[in-house]
Amino acid sequence: MISLRKNVLYLICWWLAIGSAFAQETQPITLQDVFRSGKFSQRSVYGINWMNDGRYYTSQDYDRSSGALSLVKYDITTSEAVETLLNSSEIVLNGNTRNLRWDSYELTTDEAAALIMTNRESIYRRSYKAEYYLVDLTTNEAQTIGNAGEKISYATLAPNGAAVAYTQDNDLYYHDLGSNQQVQVTNTGEWNRIINGSADWVYEEEFSMAQAFAWSPDGSQIAYWTFDETEVPEFNMQLWGELYPEDYRFKYPKAGETNSTVTISVYDMASKQSVTMDIGSETDIYIPRIYWVDNETLSIIRMNRLQNELEILHANTKTGRTQVILKETADTYVDIDYNDNLQYLADGTFIRTSEQDGYKHIYHYKNDGTLIKQITSGEWEVTELVGIDTDKKLIYFMSAEQSPLERHLYSIRMNGKKKTLLSEGEGNFRVNMSSDFSYYIQYFNSPSTPNLVTLHEAPSGKQLQVLEDNAALKETVGQYTMGTKEYITVPTENGDLNAWVIKPADFDPSKKYPLLMYVYGGPGSQTVRKTFSSGRELWYHHLANQGYIIASVDNRGTGARGRAFKHKTYAMMGKYEVEDQIAAAKWFGTQGYVDAERIGIWGWSYGGYMSSLSLFVGNDVFKAAIAVAPVTSWRYYDTIYTERYLQRPQDNSEGYDAWSPITHADKLEGNYLLIHGTGDDNVHFQNTVELLNRLIASGKQFDTFYYPNRNHGIYGGNTTIHLYTQMTNWLLENL
Repeated sequence: MISLRKNVLYLICWWLAIGSAFAQETQPITLQDVFRSGKFSQRSVYGINWMNDGRYYTSQDYDRSSGALSLVKYDITTSEAVETLLNSSEIVLNGNTRNLRWDSYELTTDEAAALIMTNRESIYRRSYKAEYYLVDLTTNEAQTIGNAGEKISYATLAPNGAAVAYTQDNDLYYHDLGSNQQVQVTNTGEWNRIINGSADWVYEEEFSMAQAFAWSPDGSQIAYWTFDETEVPEFNMQLWGELYPEDYRFKYPKAGETNSTVTISVYDMASKQSVTMDIGSETDIYIPRIYWVDNETLSIIRMNRLQNELEILHANTKTGRTQVILKETADTYVDIDYNDNLQYLADGTFIRTSEQDGYKHIYHYKNDGTLIKQITSGEWEVTELVGIDTDKKLIYFMSAEQSPLERHLYSIRMNGKKKTLLSEGEGNFRVNMSSDFSYYIQYFNSPSTPNLVTLHEAPSGKQLQVLEDNAALKETVGQYTMGTKEYITVPTENGDLNAWVIKPADFDPSKKYPLLMYVYGGPGSQTVRKTFSSGRELWYHHLANQGYIIASVDNRGTGARGRAFKHKTYAMMGKYEVEDQIAAAKWFGTQGYVDAERIGIWGWSYGGYMSSLSLFVGNDVFKAAIAVAPVTSWRYYDTIYTERYLQRPQDNSEGYDAWSPITHADKLEGNYLLIHGTGDDNVHFQNTVELLNRLIASGKQFDTFYYPNRNHGIYGGNTTIHLYTQMTNWLLENL
């Protein structure tokens, strides 16, 4: 693995002009600047959609004066706008011109129309419903998808452009564009019982999916999930506001409890019949992904309940018969790729990523599951399979080979030779590649460079155009007093840990400063990446102006450093992560510029779990902690996430209880602030209630604050700035 040189500092100055920052007059950054003004927002190029001929792409522009969106066609070779395909203020619906501003759009196969989504209404993290319209790009006339005035979900064009599939009220439908008729594919949908074509709560949250259907390549069939959640226990939340609060009930399987029973079916539009695929007699399983291999074969990913066994099944969509063609097992868990790092090629072979050799790498298989070749190897991680150019026999992928703190674009031949680094610079890249692999749009971000969007030629990587350089943001940043950010490694007896540190702009190494550590620390996560400071990180610069040092450390269990490092926390979450955070705090306390008597820690969600445990167990190291929406017992969290890392409570009771903050609540000695939204459907308010009861029983004093009806993100209206103002004031008084 290529690692950071021990304790070498990568000093990043926030103001980007050459010369001393103190030579210019700057102003301190305020909470209003961070959370209200929008002045530090990074501009980008939005709504990119590559067109068929490979020379053009579409993007959306926003006119602040009129409030209208435009869909603009660009010439890749010149980066100039060729024509405006659609303006939201000129859309004609039922004979009337309306400003239908879209949230997203999709071009039809012939590029003569656009399917637009408007008035999006969120349900949970990824699920939503909205209004959809198919707009003729010549006449601007809009055709309603579904029934007028009703919101639907996940409207998706068939590849042949003949229909749009969607879900509504737990059933799957498609809208035949030729006849302008709605066809109901399923009729068994029922709230809190049967879901067709949409994911249940736990699949949505933990398998990163809300839409649960997929068109065949020729648009003649629709494969879809059905979730029978009848036996899944209900969780209820009170929603406050009316004279009598509403009791909201939904299906949520907590660790060890009953999951939905899942089936996979394929609907044939010609016969108007569905065939159920044979996914085995065992029903206590997961089906996290399906892929179309060709118009007659569906690939189904099947995992056992503990997620330490993954199988790829190939199903005949006409008969439903299946065959297991690949099986991977692990003594911990098999990592599932949420960014779909499995791709089938025209010859029936497929390429996927796996951690099986200790690091995530790319593998090529025959249609029957026989390994052709491991394409990449080494002590570094492939993080994304971008695309496969079969004509040139090239694979494009993102990796952390340069550093776990960075992501870079590479190409490699399918025979594993001529691996080429295409991205230049120290930082993090992501790309949007054209379907013919001739061009890609690159998004670059580094500690000194806000979002830089450029157009490149493939496979050479040659830069053709700068599409957005955020020059105005650079100028704005230079007007503010910002701290300095350093990337370091923290030595511990269990190995070096990657970290960043933000110091006050007027830092004096002869002084001692209070230290606030930010932690997330969950499996596969990272808080230490070489990125431009935005959002919450700007709050840290505000705190630095108040005389604090802020740091974040990636403990064992986090990502991009190989399987052994990530899987270390298996079956005993909390133990090694907290050991590392305490060890890091002790190390910081030995540095001459840190006041060892004033070290605090804060985190959100898994980070709130970590900050609570760190304060309780490390009461001789930490003076204060803030926990926002924390898990306080993994017994209260969902099946998929929790059992992947801890097994079921029935299998590993000690792993659930030994490192629960509730277990260690009687050790609280310092200052503790506990914050939660009462409408949190993800980490339930129950977690906070149970911890409060244990703290009270132990005679401990602490501070709490609740946000009525707010979900896991705790936002909306004045909420965000209220939250951060509260935390800022609390830290000033308690750390």
